[in-house]
Amino acid sequence: MRLATVRTTDGPRAALGVRGDWVDLADAAAALLGDRACPATLVGLLRRDGVGLATARRVADALEGVPPVTVRATKAATAALAPPVVDPGAFLDFYAFEEHVRQARSRRGLEVPPEWYRHPVYYRSNPRSFIGHTDEVWFPAGEERMDYELELAAVLGAPVESPTPEQAAAAIAGFCLLNDWSARTMQAEVMKVGLGPAKGKDFATSLGPWLVTADELGDLALVTLEARVNGERWSRGRLADMRWSFGELIAFAGEGVRFEPGDVFGSGTIGGGCGLELGRFLSVGDVVELDGGPKLGVLANTVRQREGRR
Repeated sequence: MRLATVRTTDGPRAALGVRGDWVDLADAAAALLGDRACPATLVGLLRRDGVGLATARRVADALEGVPPVTVRATKAATAALAPPVVDPGAFLDFYAFEEHVRQARSRRGLEVPPEWYRHPVYYRSNPRSFIGHTDEVWFPAGEERMDYELELAAVLGAPVESPTPEQAAAAIAGFCLLNDWSARTMQAEVMKVGLGPAKGKDFATSLGPWLVTADELGDLALVTLEARVNGERWSRGRLADMRWSFGELIAFAGEGVRFEPGDVFGSGTIGGGCGLELGRFLSVGDVVELDGGPKLGVLANTVRQREGRR
């Protein structure tokens, strides 16, 4: 299944992809299933139904071969999409691709630390900074090295605490594209202190355009991601190159920690998946597209910058 969050006059609403339409899930559940308690948001639905998303699947079955004429729907081509999960409780981003680590650190004259091979390290970013497909991304004033990062995100569908990798993997509801926008000048400054990179990261993160359930996406090792800037391909890489699985990533972060449905976990940047590795950066007005193929879709944003000087 594909699930999105559509911006409506009633606020963000969870929707199911059905033959070129985004069907409002709560409305369809009430009309087709008699379920008038269906949550309006995807996070609410995950909290109630869990990884299986039983309500969405029942709605999909009820609409099989039948036009959704009796329920609220928006044409996919005209829908305004918010991030699939709005204001999650936690957002962690990992560092799981060796080529990215190697190339990014070599720019600073550094080698890959041996600890990287032992621990799937991560940082906590701003869970309120998510923006959706076609939104403008506003970089801090004065930033000279504006950058994108090509990633995949896993969204949790069940609570976990100190899970095994197998339990963590089983708790994932689905996946979507993630662009971890980076203010590289600020990032480099704050990391000299020994903390970071949050101040160079927490102003914006793109998520979307929709969520693909794990069963539909299938084997992640077969997924290839691409990034384009103004139509020119800058980056391309495979998820098969991740050193750790998402289950292993979440299990490491979840030792002694509780995560809840809707929490988001980024893979980290694929090798060659950012301007820092390529020695080229973004300009105001650039359109950056992350492309995950037909299932994951294309996540596009336009680069803007706040006025003033830092």
